[in-house]
Amino acid sequence: MMISSLRTVLFRNLADTELDTGGRDVFLVGENGQGKTNFLEALYFCCYASSFRGIRDGELPRTGEKDCSVSIKITGSVYERVLVKMEKGRKTISLDGKKIDDRKELLSVAPCIVFCHEDMEFVSGSPDRQRWFFDQSQSLYDPVYLEDLQRYRRVLKTRNSILKAGPETVDFAMLDALDPQMVSYGLALMEKREEAARQFSRTFAPLYEKVSGISDMGVRYIPSWKGEKAEEIGAYLHRKREGDLSLGVSLSGPHRDRYVFTQGKTEFTAKASTGQRRLLALLLRIAQARRFSENTGKNPILLLDDVLLELDPEKRRRLLTVLPGYDQAFYTFLPEEPYGRYRKPDTLIYRVEGGNLIPETSAMFSPEEKT
Repeated sequence: MMISSLRTVLFRNLADTELDTGGRDVFLVGENGQGKTNFLEALYFCCYASSFRGIRDGELPRTGEKDCSVSIKITGSVYERVLVKMEKGRKTISLDGKKIDDRKELLSVAPCIVFCHEDMEFVSGSPDRQRWFFDQSQSLYDPVYLEDLQRYRRVLKTRNSILKAGPETVDFAMLDALDPQMVSYGLALMEKREEAARQFSRTFAPLYEKVSGISDMGVRYIPSWKGEKAEEIGAYLHRKREGDLSLGVSLSGPHRDRYVFTQGKTEFTAKASTGQRRLLALLLRIAQARRFSENTGKNPILLLDDVLLELDPEKRRRLLTVLPGYDQAFYTFLPEEPYGRYRKPDTLIYRVEGGNLIPETSAMFSPEEKT
């Protein structure tokens, strides 16, 4: 599977053009602020109809504009073209010219995995960001998990809206009807999260040891509900209902689950250096890509945004040896980086200047970069 071209119209600072991306490796080289990350964001927007930087849809059009569109042509996939448009504040998604209503239909079209600075949030950020990462990892290869997650969130939203009414006017009959649904969907999520954390650790631990030399790493899943049977969790929810009502929100459930990165039996993140946390974030993405391939038999498309910049030369070398299998990879580099050392005969290289992408030829490399 490969993205053979990308077309952008009024998207961020990128020029309105259709660009050939039909190479297994594509390098984007330019100074900061020229549009390298915006280009990766446009690719990601076609794959998931959202920004990997947490940017709202309304901020994606070029400054001063309200509408924008991005589209990709794909080879080796069920569909040949994905189009995502923002018009008058509304987003529409089309596959081969047919509009779709649910973004989850995109997951199997051109699955991509992005490596970026924001990934540090999965290590040092809030539990919500860690849940998001592991939920995304499972959703890429388990559509049933995604459906259970969506059902749970709908029930949770309804339950919270009822709780906000307060103890005096709350509809207890509705809560009694919703709680069993919340427990049923929640237990399904818990069971899969527990198993996924174990499997993820088996993939992640040897990766971290190979690159960093630190052994016995793992991921521990910590559920909010301390039970395994629907009856005991339902009784727990009923006992805690007074607290939920007092704050107007559901205080327990899978939306409060946690993930902890460990070394042996101790938590690793709290004592880790910034460099160790950065490496951990990179290797989480590599493990995510490997888990995707193991579960689907397919390789993802990789989007790597300055991932080598902050690593020392030895860790950089080791990281490159553990990159997951991929059908296509897009890398961003600063001009002073020795990106020529990583190029292959068929690598496409573009200079990025003010939102324009200019093809670069091998004659533009210095002798040092070619070695």
